[in-house]
Amino acid sequence: MDDVATGTEPPATDPDHLGGVRSGTRAAISAPHLRTDRWWLAPAATAAGLLAFIVYSTWRAFANTDYYAAPYVSPFYSPCLAENCEPMRGGPNWELFGGWWGISPAIIILIFPLGFRLTCYYYRKAYYRSFWASPPACAVAEPHAKYTGETRFPLILQNVHRYFFYAALLVACVLTWDTVLAFRDEDYAWGHMGLGTLVFLANIALIWAYTLSCHSCRHIVGGKLKHFSKHPVRYRMWQWVSRLNARHMQLAWASLLSVALADFYVYLVASGVFDDPRFF
Repeated sequence: MDDVATGTEPPATDPDHLGGVRSGTRAAISAPHLRTDRWWLAPAATAAGLLAFIVYSTWRAFANTDYYAAPYVSPFYSPCLAENCEPMRGGPNWELFGGWWGISPAIIILIFPLGFRLTCYYYRKAYYRSFWASPPACAVAEPHAKYTGETRFPLILQNVHRYFFYAALLVACVLTWDTVLAFRDEDYAWGHMGLGTLVFLANIALIWAYTLSCHSCRHIVGGKLKHFSKHPVRYRMWQWVSRLNARHMQLAWASLLSVALADFYVYLVASGVFDDPRFF
């Protein structure tokens, strides 16, 4: 009967009831949790995967070389917005930022897709748990003395996610055009298809699926509607986006892998490791 609610329990904001394993009302158990499974594997694997991408993308972004092998351009460098970009015939090569003090043009454009992913709801959960242990796993308390959520700086900046979504849409459109241009040969004649073309097709399909599965996209499509019956088109779109949203985690990882693979493929061809195999 001790667990029966009496209506006189302290409010949820009582400091003594916000401490988790540090709460003064907690049972006298020395262990921070009673889980005996390998609960740490999931956050460790997530941290390893994200760290690997961070290291690779940082290296490629600052390399400032081997990012164009006609007709393929690395998604890390497109659109190219600086004077020091390699010439890309027919591609999105706009000299909007001048020389940019010699900095790699990838630094300019990667801000937007990386900002979109960093503020994404799934990626927040992924790096909150894996890097900040907030919390590291279910039924495992986080090691922080208090929790303020995303109400204070810097995490309050996560609220700009919707604006990064708009930028990500523009980037996806540019990468779509790059994929169209991948159907040209080295002389820029249409009718070419190589292994790189298939890599780019797979990448852009996953990029669009991940972008449209975003929670902000789902809210934009179907939010603020009192009656779906009065908006059948938006309702259908909301249903379709919701099905993608249910696979948001899988699409996040698949698109992260595909964009790195597309860049690495261009790097291998541009650096002369092998020639792009042609199907026709």
